[in-house]
Amino acid sequence: MKTLAAVVIEPGKPIEIEELTLEKPGPNEVLIQYLYGGLCHSDVHISIGDTIARLPMVLGHEGAGIIQEVGPGVTRVKPGDHVVCSFTPTCGRCKYCATGRSSVCDMNAAMLEGHLEGPRWPISGPRGSYGAMCTLGTFSQYNVINQYSVVKVDDDIPLDKAVLVGCGVPTGWGSAVYAAETKPGDVVAIFGIGGIGINAVQGAKHAGAQHIIAIDPLKNKRDKALELGATLAFETAAEAKAAIDELTNGQGGDSAIITTDLITDQQVSDGLSMIGRCGVMVLTALNKIDEVTVKVPSTEMSYFRKTIKGSLFGDCNPAYDIPKLVRMYADGKLELDGLVTKEYSLDQVNQGYDDLLAGKNIRGIIKHQH
Repeated sequence: MKTLAAVVIEPGKPIEIEELTLEKPGPNEVLIQYLYGGLCHSDVHISIGDTIARLPMVLGHEGAGIIQEVGPGVTRVKPGDHVVCSFTPTCGRCKYCATGRSSVCDMNAAMLEGHLEGPRWPISGPRGSYGAMCTLGTFSQYNVINQYSVVKVDDDIPLDKAVLVGCGVPTGWGSAVYAAETKPGDVVAIFGIGGIGINAVQGAKHAGAQHIIAIDPLKNKRDKALELGATLAFETAAEAKAAIDELTNGQGGDSAIITTDLITDQQVSDGLSMIGRCGVMVLTALNKIDEVTVKVPSTEMSYFRKTIKGSLFGDCNPAYDIPKLVRMYADGKLELDGLVTKEYSLDQVNQGYDDLLAGKNIRGIIKHQH
């Protein structure tokens, strides 16, 4: 079958819309009709070359839609099911899935190649075989993906909101709740209030943090953070550190979570300076894979028992946490409605990313036409 998709052909060049051909789903695969795809900064890293991926690649790793057809052996979903896609698949068999760390499932190894198990390349077009971002390629009207990448949700859940629970919401929320292990009364600093940082704010609030300090140079982002649970918001790290020192009588905060668009060594240094003894700094943001951004005095970490840790998908387990977060939204315990600033059509994908980079949106989403 044919599908229209947004494709990266060459890093640094505009994303192109191409008509591609999809094969039928094979074993453990499903055909999905995407209704929505989230505009997330991780796709920008591929389109500009910060993250090296096999090209051409269909972009999009946040998606929600309806299952159209299933291949042999599929047991998780059936045709007609409404699903949210997890950018990290969960096979349930590997060492990491079996020990509750499914955000680093072995199947993640293909996320920058974009092929299914085999390897199998179900997408083809004028440039040969096409990969799919995180094996999902949600900026396509349809795609063939692995059953281990989809999570069923109730039919009454609006998919234009649930789409965010495939990456940005759990990554931010889990960075605060699971990775930082926020506890009631904690003082938490969050660097960067975009699609991930705003949900770190929500996670810290959910976990009972007493003071949530948001740091972002843009006023619209700081205002949204204050709306959704931050207790203070500052333009610079220096202002935030001064406030934390005052709040804690110089003891320092309990955690710092870095969710900026591009992590830097200065942010890491600033974050470490804000946490006190036994504090933790969570690195959720990305940079080039070989860019050294952690340059800190190890003696300070030893003397004061400070911890620096990386986090993927907020240390969430997709098969458990995606339904949980969707239920929290349905029960009014998690804000999703106010996160989407603007919808775009597929052919407006470049404009959507220009707006993301300009800081105009908390979140933007692609609405597919069918």
